[in-house]
Amino acid sequence: MTDGSGPVGAAPALRVEDLRVSFDGVPVVHGVSLRIAPGECLALVGTSGSGKSVTARSLLGLAGPGADVRADVLEIGGRDLRDAGPREWRRVRGSGVGLVLQDALSSLDPLRPIGREIGDALRVHGMRDPRARRARVLELLERVGMPDPATRVHQRSGELSGGLRQRALLAAALALDPPLLVADEPTTALDATVQARIIDLLADLRSRGQATLLVSHDLAVVARLADRVAVMHDGRVVEEGPTAEILRTPAHRRTRALVAAVPTGVPRGTPLSEARLEAAASAPAWTAEPRADDRVVLRATGLTRSYRRPGGSARTAVDDVSLEVRRGRTLGLVGGSGSGKTTVARLLLALEEPDAGDVTLDGEPWSGVPERARRSRRARIGAVYQDPLASFDPRWSVDRILRDALAVAGLRGASAFDSPGTLLAQVGLDPALLPRRPARLSGGQRQRVAIARALAARPDVLICDEPVSALDIAVQAQVLDLLDELQRRLGLGLLLISHDLGVVAHMSDEVAVMSDGRVVERGSADDVLLRPTHPVTRALLAAVPRLDPDAAPR
Repeated sequence: MTDGSGPVGAAPALRVEDLRVSFDGVPVVHGVSLRIAPGECLALVGTSGSGKSVTARSLLGLAGPGADVRADVLEIGGRDLRDAGPREWRRVRGSGVGLVLQDALSSLDPLRPIGREIGDALRVHGMRDPRARRARVLELLERVGMPDPATRVHQRSGELSGGLRQRALLAAALALDPPLLVADEPTTALDATVQARIIDLLADLRSRGQATLLVSHDLAVVARLADRVAVMHDGRVVEEGPTAEILRTPAHRRTRALVAAVPTGVPRGTPLSEARLEAAASAPAWTAEPRADDRVVLRATGLTRSYRRPGGSARTAVDDVSLEVRRGRTLGLVGGSGSGKTTVARLLLALEEPDAGDVTLDGEPWSGVPERARRSRRARIGAVYQDPLASFDPRWSVDRILRDALAVAGLRGASAFDSPGTLLAQVGLDPALLPRRPARLSGGQRQRVAIARALAARPDVLICDEPVSALDIAVQAQVLDLLDELQRRLGLGLLLISHDLGVVAHMSDEVAVMSDGRVVERGSADDVLLRPTHPVTRALLAAVPRLDPDAAPR
């Protein structure tokens, strides 16, 4: 089924015609029409600001304050919701449509066991018998593949891994057997093996008749799950059709740009995005002093770090890890959730001290020395994190954020480059953004500001911890292009920590694979990713969803 019509006589799970959404009189969604049949998955894709999330939330009665939502037809499971008020929408959410969001940790109550949270949804919708509720909760957790559900019902969300939290959220969404499931970026920021399990679970639900609206920036996930794709731009659907056809022969230039932005299989140095960083190209460039291209700038030897659990037992997060970051080259560090990647980054940044082993920066001791001795050299190493919004002071303007970085580095006023405006130009942003606060920037703009802040001190090495995992595919491509351009221009050594093996393959010269706190395989990117020898590496590669039009459901 590829047209949303479904079996003869069956009501569509979703039918919407000429959806218009505006905020305070400003239109943001223009004439969107969608139809999803029972057992069908429709993917809604597009860049940040294209209107896909507003469209999806409008179909749930969650467009937000100041929203004016109108449609010629808005039906879920045959129920007309054009004039639904807040009370009716509350009844529809859960019984008519289930919602799975990207961040399960913030969606689940951290203070309640997941069994009680799912059970409360059942109670609110009329299931009063506690024994019946418990049996239904266990049935749901088993349905979504939760291991040992009888134990998990008593655990809170913070006690579960990312993959198990996402399964719990999915169980809650399916509690009342809604005809429609809305999954908004359900696999973003999960490592490849956990992502593969969630994709398999969603595919299994679809095969059992679950209709799904999938909102995703990951076209490889879309290729695996969706029967049809609708591409949005500027609040409009600009292209719609069967997944295989859209991915193989995209007709609209926006669709072609999205497909071209996927890093898998694109040679290193080939721009992924349409943006060519004209502002950066004309900015006052600085180059580092000439040095040997492959000189080691950051070296870790035998790093070990353990933490005490509340009960007193020790957990080893990093176990005898050694690695090198060379000037002008990128080391990709990959591994599953909990493998120790981020702890390694914290040790390299000297945010924590190792229990054993040492770190050197440009051949000089970096770990195990007083912070006073490190302070003058901190400018040599910079960091870019997954969520820049959490690392910015929300009250500060971009101008103040960058001036503070320059002041801390002791470079304020040293040259024309050492000013907020020229820093922004260096990362391809208009200096007109300087007065804005972080919340008024897009995700891609915030990440570029984070990179500009890291560059303020003219570092020799950048540690990038999941720098693009929360960005849509087009913005992700622009940030990767930017990092590649800056490395070539400035001779930066990069440590790229990522769960996305497509990103790692595109950016890295060498790759190290971690599991259970240890480096289990390392070598050139080609050797590790094309000729893996360790079972963990092979499992990670096997779990990566491929942008393969032939894999789309038929």
